[in-house]
Amino acid sequence: MKRVYNFLEKDIKLNSNDKIVVGVSAGPDSMCLLYILEQLRKKLNFKIIVAHVNHKLRKESEEEAVFLKNYCEKHNLVFEYLEIEKWGDDNFHNEARKMRYNFYKELVEKYEANYIMTGHHGDDLIETIIMRITRGATMSGYSGFSTKSNFNDIFIIRPLIFVTKDQILDYDEEHNIEYRIDKSNFKDKYTRNRYRKSVLPFLKEEEENVHEKFLKFSNMLKEYDEYIDSVMKKELKKVYVNDEIIIPEFIKLEHIIQVKIVEHILNEIYTNDLLLINDKHIDLFIKGVYSNKSNVSFNLPNNYLLVKAYDKMYVKKNVDSIDTYDMELEDLVTLNNGMVIEKDLDCSTNANDVLRLNSKDIVLPLRVRTRKDGDRIKVLNGGTKKIKDIFIDKKIPKDKRDTWPVVVDSNDQVVWIPKIKKSKFNRLKTDDCDIIFKCY
Repeated sequence: MKRVYNFLEKDIKLNSNDKIVVGVSAGPDSMCLLYILEQLRKKLNFKIIVAHVNHKLRKESEEEAVFLKNYCEKHNLVFEYLEIEKWGDDNFHNEARKMRYNFYKELVEKYEANYIMTGHHGDDLIETIIMRITRGATMSGYSGFSTKSNFNDIFIIRPLIFVTKDQILDYDEEHNIEYRIDKSNFKDKYTRNRYRKSVLPFLKEEEENVHEKFLKFSNMLKEYDEYIDSVMKKELKKVYVNDEIIIPEFIKLEHIIQVKIVEHILNEIYTNDLLLINDKHIDLFIKGVYSNKSNVSFNLPNNYLLVKAYDKMYVKKNVDSIDTYDMELEDLVTLNNGMVIEKDLDCSTNANDVLRLNSKDIVLPLRVRTRKDGDRIKVLNGGTKKIKDIFIDKKIPKDKRDTWPVVVDSNDQVVWIPKIKKSKFNRLKTDDCDIIFKCY
């Protein structure tokens, strides 16, 4: 464990001003870490906050919570406890991890702590890397977890990454460190347990210090990833504008930079659910970019939709049904798609975002609604044009057409498609008009 102590003292440089939130399950790994921090506290006098989460899925969990609470009282440690009463329908491990780290973050803010520390060790890193290689991941995903990382501007430290599970158990025995065993860690129904029981023994038989090789691989991959990331960020502003990929610019880039840009976009969306994203989603994104179809969409995890609309590509939240509306247009309306239509008698512009009418030409009151099948608008030359065709001509994405506002009079006659097209009833600035609306 000398390397662990050196890492905390010489690399992290713990001192008397530090406050550390330690995730402790009462198992051998986290109790080992807690013991090490207690030994360093005697010399460096920092503050330790023990954070324990009771998932309430095993009958032993109540006894573990009591054991740890008593341990903290005996050793003069702050004990913070979270009991999870209800689980959602999400993947259990993802959901549990999210809840734990949100709890840790709350404690960091409460105590103004510097660090979160967890008991992840070298064997955990091997398992994580192999599992991600097997199921697919991004480049950063393939590198597993870091010795030091950042979670919402909070430093997460994993001091035991340099040692194996066996070394931890030997240390616990040598120093009489009491702990509890979670029997679910031996059940084959969990993927990680199958790797732990079948793959790790083989690797360790081939190379005793294989954990060090995996740590070196992880660090090397992170170094490459950080370099490519720096190149990507220089190109990002050119091809990603207003949360949309500009496809003609994007396809000029090298494939590896394209991949990194897509990773960046998905990471922003799935900040707390990165385990949901893998290389298949990256491939899907790029496949959409190069699709011959002008409008195409793909499903992504957590009810998101990947949409290609002509020369742009973006991700949006999927909706189960179209938000239709039909309301009277008076002084101001705010629509579900974020648009606002407001009466503005002082407006001096004459673009498609402004409507000027003479009330003698139409039947009041005006209404604003979503489009209907067969909607047509009367144009200046005396003819009519289908609204559907206007949307296509203006390259309005398919997913936005059904919520786009259409302004009609009381005879359901279309007088304006805000920001897109005006009817023959629109008046110029020099004409006599008593109704002016602006859309923004």
